[in-house]
Amino acid sequence: MTTEQRSSGRRRNPATRAAILATAFDVVAELGYAGLTMEKVASRAGVGKQTIYRWWPNKGVLVLDAVLERTAGGGEPVELPDTGDLEADLAAVLVATVGELADPGFDRALRGLTAAIIEDAELARAYHERLDAPMRELKKRRLRRAQEAGQLDADVDLDLAVDLVFAPVAQRWTVRSGDLTPEGARAVVRSALRGLAAR
Repeated sequence: MTTEQRSSGRRRNPATRAAILATAFDVVAELGYAGLTMEKVASRAGVGKQTIYRWWPNKGVLVLDAVLERTAGGGEPVELPDTGDLEADLAAVLVATVGELADPGFDRALRGLTAAIIEDAELARAYHERLDAPMRELKKRRLRRAQEAGQLDADVDLDLAVDLVFAPVAQRWTVRSGDLTPEGARAVVRSALRGLAAR
């Protein structure tokens, strides 16, 4: 049974769900992942603890949903921009990512979630299925269009190309987030595209 299937069958009230997720994000942003408890979220959101447990079996899944709600409004990941200028489009995505990671609350929430994923295989699967894999497909789709337009080498492995463009920012955030800047993100894109460009 997946984390999404663990439910009593009662339908979620959208307003209550939104209040719980907003509260969970605020708590983890303020206190960190270790400081978040279902009891604290329930108290601040003004709901019963069992309401939260009925919809989210543990705090890892709750924080994952809270992060997804904050980053994508709870919807599906959106397509990457496609203006025809691949460098500008990828730079816009990375600069927006840098801006998001620069927010102290979001940084704390995402770091806590990342640490939890390392320890929790089920949470890692949920993260992969709901965020990582769909986002990777959107990135590959944008790069594939560039490849078809002759902007990237026809033999480039698109999974490798995604890693070359996007992984440096994630790595820098992991070990030295103070180095993340919009210009640094643009430099990553320029450098990656030099190696991926059509010959």
